[in-house]
Amino acid sequence: MDEFMEHTIQDLYSAEQQALEAMPQLAERVQNDKLRQAFTTHMRETEQQLQRLEQIAQQLGIEPEGEVCLAMQGLIEEAQDLIDQLEDGELADAAIIGAAQKMEHYEIASYGTARTLAQQAGQQQVAELLEQTLNEEKATDEKLTVIATSGVNQQAAQK
Repeated sequence: MDEFMEHTIQDLYSAEQQALEAMPQLAERVQNDKLRQAFTTHMRETEQQLQRLEQIAQQLGIEPEGEVCLAMQGLIEEAQDLIDQLEDGELADAAIIGAAQKMEHYEIASYGTARTLAQQAGQQQVAELLEQTLNEEKATDEKLTVIATSGVNQQAAQK
């Protein structure tokens, strides 16, 4: 169980680093102001999430680095391939929202798993830190849904 927890934390750390690196590239293509602001806000949150993961790793006596998150790597590559095929505008914004939500859903699943592992191992403080990040990821996903359904998707469908 300890090895699985170590792998999970390292995978999350890699995923967050990759996401943080990719977000400016995605945000740069965005036309919608609310979507651009959501990316800016989430970049700041991701920096804090990385710090939380470093704190968790220290508490568990593990190194935060050590894994490459192949899932996030694939999601980012897929997003980049998709938006490279699209012209800037509403359709690209809708595609970017979809790509970002795929990334968020991966993180939500991973943080949920890590939180449950920590709870079952009696690591309550670690579980609380993971729950905090899990809640942030869920809020970001919901914010992206609101942006998509409050105009971006409808505008994209009209193009």
